[in-house]
Amino acid sequence: MAMTQWILFFLVIQVIHFLGTWKLYVRAGRQAWEAAIPVYNAVVLMKIINRPWWWTILLFIPIVNLLMFPVVWTETARSFGFNTYKDTALVVLTCGLYLFYINYATDAPYIEDRSLQPKSSNGEWVSSIIFAVVAATIVHTYFMQPFVIPSSSLEKTLLVGDYLLVSKFHYGARTPMTTVGTPMLHDSIPVSHVKSYASKPQLPYFRLPGFQNIKRNDIVVFSWPVDTLEDIRPGHMKGSVRKPVDKKSNYVKRCVGMPGDSLEVRDGYVYINGKQNDLPDRAKIQFSYLVQTNKEISQRTFINRYDITDGAQRIQGGYFIAAAAEEAIGRLRNHPDVVNITPYKGKEGEAVEGNFPDSPLYKNNRDFFGPIYIPEAGKTVSITPETIPFYERIIEVYEGYEMGEERSLKVTGTQVLLNGSPITEYTFKQDYYWLMGDNRHNSQDARAWGYVPYNHVVGKPVFVWFSLDPNQKGFLNRIRWDRVFTTVSGSGKPTSFKWVLFILMGLFVASFFKKKKPATK
Repeated sequence: MAMTQWILFFLVIQVIHFLGTWKLYVRAGRQAWEAAIPVYNAVVLMKIINRPWWWTILLFIPIVNLLMFPVVWTETARSFGFNTYKDTALVVLTCGLYLFYINYATDAPYIEDRSLQPKSSNGEWVSSIIFAVVAATIVHTYFMQPFVIPSSSLEKTLLVGDYLLVSKFHYGARTPMTTVGTPMLHDSIPVSHVKSYASKPQLPYFRLPGFQNIKRNDIVVFSWPVDTLEDIRPGHMKGSVRKPVDKKSNYVKRCVGMPGDSLEVRDGYVYINGKQNDLPDRAKIQFSYLVQTNKEISQRTFINRYDITDGAQRIQGGYFIAAAAEEAIGRLRNHPDVVNITPYKGKEGEAVEGNFPDSPLYKNNRDFFGPIYIPEAGKTVSITPETIPFYERIIEVYEGYEMGEERSLKVTGTQVLLNGSPITEYTFKQDYYWLMGDNRHNSQDARAWGYVPYNHVVGKPVFVWFSLDPNQKGFLNRIRWDRVFTTVSGSGKPTSFKWVLFILMGLFVASFFKKKKPATK
């Protein structure tokens, strides 16, 4: 929905609210006109139902307001004596329109000093659950989001099985664009795999101020730009459907390219403006190697003893492919049964299908790539049939469809047409970033799908609060105690603050038994 449409929708809601409640405002000792003033009418309503004024704020937070509106409708009805289960069901099922009946068809007086305590244990549980979900949704959306590392693309810095806390406020929280969805769920409901949101209506993109800009080599969580699968129900996954930005799958990679950079990959290493990118000491670049041995050796031996990132994938006879950092490969060379180790890399000038911009004009592979320009907001580039493969998705999707404008690009001869009209240049509306994994041969990253728009940035991983090693057996054996409660950024070996976890667990147990202890007379 465009901004004009949202304003009209908001005004219609205000009219409906006024028509359905103005008599109730009068019965509560207020003026009828107070029910007609946007926002102010909500503040007054909170006074009428004896609830704090800041509930008004919750009514304007997407997803949270889906929980709050039924609560406010119900509280309004109860303020005039309609507090039976039947009344509650009617006010919720009619989306608040039951208030029209109370407003016009009854003379029910206002109950000024009604009790706000639930009349049953069930009511108390419902109230507690609703506001626990509201609080958790606010924290999840605007402050911190849990995230688990599913793959080894950032191995050595972030491990498979790390449970992260991702800060939304470092770069500024992205407010929800999807207005109708299930709280706390991303894009599907567990077990049933039913879509957890409605694609429309959509709010415009907006980001709250952050206290930090994205820096080179930051690890960033972002919405996967090319994730367009929307209908995930069984039997409905044929083809590709556009997916709302805030409901795309979340990925985590390292930001190696900043807006305005010229980036190139040479022999697997990133060069920025002609100079090799200097990574922090916790980052360990890994490549795949072809390892030849003179006899069969178990994969677990290499994984545990020689710090092989992705295990050992045997391909034939005494050969296998292993992904590891140079330090690990140096130790592996000393193994008595290892005959030869060869880097398993692409060649310069070798074109490999599936590498951005996926055009026959450019011969890119995962180890030799570019140079390319990373778009910067406000900068203008020349548009030609040769350059359009780099910017086609930006113009059509990121700054077209996803910003509410349908665009179509077409190349005819020496011309590029945008919605049928020739264009020779284009000015970018937002910044773009280049995100890659440290495990260079086992990372689906920008080399495959290109630039990441700034409006796709979710947040910054700041803390590993728990970690499980998938290669071990038994729950306790799988816990990586040295990674529990460690910071993501910083230099040197991460320091575990697991004592914090033990203190919190101790306080929880003590609180639990304190509640169970019978009161003394």
